[in-house]
Amino acid sequence: MDMKRINAGKLRAIGYDPKERLLRVEFDDGSAIDYAGVGSEVWRRFSTSGAAWSFYRDNIEEEFAGKRGRAAVASQRAALDALFGGGEAEVPKKANPLDALFKAPGEE
Repeated sequence: MDMKRINAGKLRAIGYDPKERLLRVEFDDGSAIDYAGVGSEVWRRFSTSGAAWSFYRDNIEEEFAGKRGRAAVASQRAALDALFGGGEAEVPKKANPLDALFKAPGEE
């Protein structure tokens, strides 16, 4: 499902699967709710609304039963790690040029 990024109230992303009639709403705290049985007209009005947070509260939250979940942050992180090279890679330690000046007697 393609997600549309928005910044309205607590909403951060919304997406719709017309085949499944499934609406996904992601919030600023990382939570998400999937609403089943949402018609394409409701999606069209929601996704083009100038007041998406109000539309959500008035027409979706109170009209449809939702199933709570989490936003897909982990998969986005994995994609960025793959693009920019691992997230857990060890950073090589650089030698400090002053270490040579402050060696203990007998150290080489």
